Amino acid sequence: MTDEGPGDNSPGPSFISRLWTPPGPLDVRATLSLHRRGSGDPATRFAPNGSIWRAVYTPDGPGTLAVSRPDGKDVLGRAWGPGGPWLLEQMPKMLGSDDNPDEFVAHHDVIAKLARQGRGLRIGRTDRVWEALAAAVLEQKVTGAEAWRSWRYLVTKYGEPAPGAPSMRVPPPQQVWREIPQWEWHASGAEPARRRTIVSAAGYDVERKADRLHLLRGIGPWTAAEVRARAVGDADAVPVGDYHIPSMVGGTLIGERVDDEGMLELLKPYAGHRYRVIRLIELYMPMPARRAPRMPTRDYRNL
Repeated sequence: MTDEGPGDNSPGPSFISRLWTPPGPLDVRATLSLHRRGSGDPATRFAPNGSIWRAVYTPDGPGTLAVSRPDGKDVLGRAWGPGGPWLLEQMPKMLGSDDNPDEFVAHHDVIAKLARQGRGLRIGRTDRVWEALAAAVLEQKVTGAEAWRSWRYLVTKYGEPAPGAPSMRVPPPQQVWREIPQWEWHASGAEPARRRTIVSAAGYDVERKADRLHLLRGIGPWTAAEVRARAVGDADAVPVGDYHIPSMVGGTLIGERVDDEGMLELLKPYAGHRYRVIRLIELYMPMPARRAPRMPTRDYRNL
């Protein structure tokens, strides 16, 4: 069997496939959008035909997964490469099969409205801690554009072509990040602090210690929460220390900006589902007009 890659006109190699019936409403794009690091992410692509492609370095090696819903009901997963079988096995979890959205209770009218709008949103898990950690560290204390530029440069430079989708790249495995030369970090725009954090963390078995990431040098509560939300599907992970999220939560729930402490207080009624509330706001709440200066985008390559 053959298929076309995301945006490619050339057919890909043979693949294996799986059909899965979700246990309830599922918005595939909303659920998987959490893993795309900007529109130019070489490891996650939204294809024109509606399929979503992810290149992943799995425990069995590189693999590519394409997810679609050709009949509007069942999810079709197609996978390439040595990691293909692992990706198909893990696909339901990635799409939130372990999530419990039915337990969620909205305590504000606006959240009830967002929950209805985002009825198919699931908090899935990739079971790839390192992939989420490396990207999250690159996003520490910088704009999204700056972080995504670094991610795009390093993954394109050091990731191998994705099986079945050669225009994509598989994020490099943990050991490769330790071997990236210092001048390449500079070329990516990542300053020494983020480089040191990633290189240091690459020396630990993070895949089995997602609940202990905060013990690593340079990994604070914000980074740990960002990783947990993606890698283990933690619907309660709160990224404390984010530049935008407290204001978004405050603006949505009480119509005014709040700090981290105020955000945590507002989210108390949603214990167990606090990240779900944050994600609903991010995806479905219109953003208010800015009243504060934009966070500046820096370019360390010119320093």
